[in-house]
Amino acid sequence: MTPPPTSADTGTDAIWHPSPNFNARRNDLRPHLVVLHYTAMDSAEAALERLRDSQYEVSAHYLIGADGTLWQMVREADRAWHAGAGEWCGQEDINSRSIGIELDNRGDHPFSAPQMTRLETLLSAILQRWAILPTGVIGHSCMAPGRKCDPGARFDWARLARQGLASAAPGAAARPETDVGMDRFRALARRRGFTADVDDATLLQAVRLRFRPWQTGPLTDRDVLPLLADASRAEA
Repeated sequence: MTPPPTSADTGTDAIWHPSPNFNARRNDLRPHLVVLHYTAMDSAEAALERLRDSQYEVSAHYLIGADGTLWQMVREADRAWHAGAGEWCGQEDINSRSIGIELDNRGDHPFSAPQMTRLETLLSAILQRWAILPTGVIGHSCMAPGRKCDPGARFDWARLARQGLASAAPGAAARPETDVGMDRFRALARRRGFTADVDDATLLQAVRLRFRPWQTGPLTDRDVLPLLADASRAEA
């Protein structure tokens, strides 16, 4: 059985429930991303069982329950199997480049206050431990647009941004570009990190899930604002 993490690897009070679904990070890569997920399951216990079952070949480094309980299944230094196919900033094998956090939520209701508080504490420690920038905190939907939509439209990205734990969207007073076309939008999205090879509608949905989840309809000038406000790359 895998021994529990040392303080240098976690620095949290997580409950250690090791998963067999991990391996070494490839090419000596270190994490420079954190990928947030929702479990889309009926309970945290059901998700914990799934993430520790060798039959399913999925895992994550952490799982946070709706009541704020924190479990760790894979050491941060190891490669958990949470991200799957996709890319960010033109780089594939996101599992080798990231730490994965699962949140007990079906995707159709708000994330609880205890859960968000625990996430903020955990994220703060991870970003400091691995020198990860706020731009490196992304959703599963960001790196796998069209295939994944978690952590979904109900996730409070703005709350994380206010604490410097994620990229911030601009305020309502910010001035958007005018007459923005899809070519300009795609170029800015790519510079921001959304480099997956997807069609225009899927790319627009992915950017909106991250910054403007309430927005529907065709591309607008304000869809570009988050990409202008923070176009720095999240690479190590």
